[in-house]
Amino acid sequence: MNKTKKWLVLGLGLSLVMSLGLVGCGKTSSKSTNTKVADKKTLIVATSGTLYPTSFHMSKNSKLTGFDVEVVRAVAKGLGKKVKFKELSVDGQLTAVSSGKADMAANDFGLSPARKKQFALSTVYKHSFNSIVVRDKDDSGIHNWADIKGKKAAGEAGTSYQRLAQQLGAKLVNYDNVSNDVYLKDLEKGKTDVIMNDYYLQKLALAAVPNNGLHIVKNMYFTTTDDGQGVGILMKKSNTKLQQEVDKEIKKLLKDGTIKKIAEKYYGADVTKKPNVHISKNFTIKSTSTGQ
Repeated sequence: MNKTKKWLVLGLGLSLVMSLGLVGCGKTSSKSTNTKVADKKTLIVATSGTLYPTSFHMSKNSKLTGFDVEVVRAVAKGLGKKVKFKELSVDGQLTAVSSGKADMAANDFGLSPARKKQFALSTVYKHSFNSIVVRDKDDSGIHNWADIKGKKAAGEAGTSYQRLAQQLGAKLVNYDNVSNDVYLKDLEKGKTDVIMNDYYLQKLALAAVPNNGLHIVKNMYFTTTDDGQGVGILMKKSNTKLQQEVDKEIKKLLKDGTIKKIAEKYYGADVTKKPNVHISKNFTIKSTSTGQ
């Protein structure tokens, strides 16, 4: 069994809940806080630790790794800083950044207009598109977008994929920061009917589990208003100095090919460039979801 498979059969990923944050004495102006965060020697970065191949553990006790993880480490190295990762659910990551308990979040986050209103966003360093995974034996009864109505859609609560599934009339089956193999097994067994997610993530997840009884629907590639502009790092809205420093470093890493090498290592493709594929549909994601 190879290392990737060993990680995939772990099931639930580790959740490292640390109480590190910014502690100040007395009232501090936003300007001084902005400088203080940028000048920190160690950056606290929120991520999932369960999303292969962007943020994951090869085995239970192995070091956190992945595409976004390595990009963050490369950025920090260029800035002369250390990194401490905080493993949380998607909602937990966003809350940690908003509250200042994490300085950044990196977990295949699409840099949407909605997120631009809430966070300071880095330069885009990954371009992709989305796909749907269904069962081989019956295609989960899905052959077009209208067929998703009434089907059981698997995903993490609050994500754009689950919001879109709900818009299309699907019944949501929400998971809390679990690894890919849990999703795949439940779909194959009929506990769910469809998984909507990033194409590269889904392609690699399926390849890591041979004879899984699942496939990607090739004529239903899509983009959304949440992810169509690309993937990057999220920071607190007020941390503009940190944003500028991170942006400068990402641009260097894109120019010298460092991020391209990291992408080819984890995705087997240069995701720093926009893909040339036929997109079936671009969806406008509603800002809220009942989660049902």
